[in-house]
Amino acid sequence: MPRIEPKPYLNMPRVAGGKVPPLLSQTGAFQDVRASVPSRGLIPYDVAVPFWSDGATKLRWISVPHGQIGFAATGEWAFPKGTVFVKTFEMPIAGETVRRLETRLLVCDETGGVYGVVYKWRPDESDADLLEDGLTEALPVGRGSANAQTWYYPSRKDCLACHNAKASGVLGVKTRQINRTYTYAAGVAENQLEAWDHLGLFRPALAHADISKLPQLAAADDLNRSLEDRARSYLDANCSQCHRPGVTVADFDARYDTPADRQGIVSGPVLIDEGIDHPRIIAPRDEWRSVAFMRVDTTGDIRMPPIGRETIDPGGVALLREWINSLPGKPVLPPPTLQPDAGQYSGSVQISLSSSSGDAVIHYTLDGTDPGPKDPVYEAPLTLHEPTVVRARAYQQGFVHSVTSQGLYQVMP
Repeated sequence: MPRIEPKPYLNMPRVAGGKVPPLLSQTGAFQDVRASVPSRGLIPYDVAVPFWSDGATKLRWISVPHGQIGFAATGEWAFPKGTVFVKTFEMPIAGETVRRLETRLLVCDETGGVYGVVYKWRPDESDADLLEDGLTEALPVGRGSANAQTWYYPSRKDCLACHNAKASGVLGVKTRQINRTYTYAAGVAENQLEAWDHLGLFRPALAHADISKLPQLAAADDLNRSLEDRARSYLDANCSQCHRPGVTVADFDARYDTPADRQGIVSGPVLIDEGIDHPRIIAPRDEWRSVAFMRVDTTGDIRMPPIGRETIDPGGVALLREWINSLPGKPVLPPPTLQPDAGQYSGSVQISLSSSSGDAVIHYTLDGTDPGPKDPVYEAPLTLHEPTVVRARAYQQGFVHSVTSQGLYQVMP
């Protein structure tokens, strides 16, 4: 099919400070905004491993004006000024099939940088309105208010936190993400790199016989690829925008292009220990000392990425856990369980300690210190009559001892 060159910038300003259209229908990205029909010249695409966005599905298009994309087998591509990326987020909602939430536009501006804007869809999906700042909304993803899910619409400043200069501003559109098959509207399935090259989008043109040898991220469910490839691909898609040289102080490189033995991920040192002993970026066979895993598996203040997700990705967590447990190393004991949970109690409370490893010995302290092999062995429930910090650690021959479990029991008279 012949290349249709869209208008540079569509109807968006050439610089971040210009006047942005207040409605999505005015941006030039869609010829029929209600039906979500893109304007002529916009090319649909998909990526090999998407960034986790709270379970939302995404529809993606790219608008490449006159000029060509500077192709690179590894690293980042160079896009012509006036290139616009369009991405619509959709989510299944209780009582509805799918609801459009937002459409984001990322513009390669005339200064060589990028800027992003967010349009929030109206309930009737007739159009979407420009958001001037970030916004949080509760989405009824299931029946009843107890199943509401928080959705965060990012601000323009938030966009640049991930679409930063060190990552060239553009994140998902690069060889290792685009090197995959896409089924176009005519029902024709073609490798996206080949399709884009047929349109004359690349400088230099590609040798099609070599495309199969180019890097490609591995989807989490692609069992034809190694577990390591799939885990490293997940970290690339979700972490590498910041975790690369020169962006953040954390000293590891999540880019898939960087050889595994030079990434500093497995057994890599951490800057903030999160209160655990011997922490690592990823600790072999030890999810409890793997700080990267800990930060993916939480929605608390330490969550990573800090912007762009409000929920935990269960598939990503399962993949990383499986990879961690497959790494060579000594087996590690899980931390003991304290029952009941920490909290406020009246008069007294009885605390039981247990380990999922039946042969483990649990050592504990009640004075706030970390327990060691010389501290008391747990043999029977502990009765507390005053405010106490209970700390416990499991030990077993042939295993690395567990991290410390702890609970503050505020026992009042």
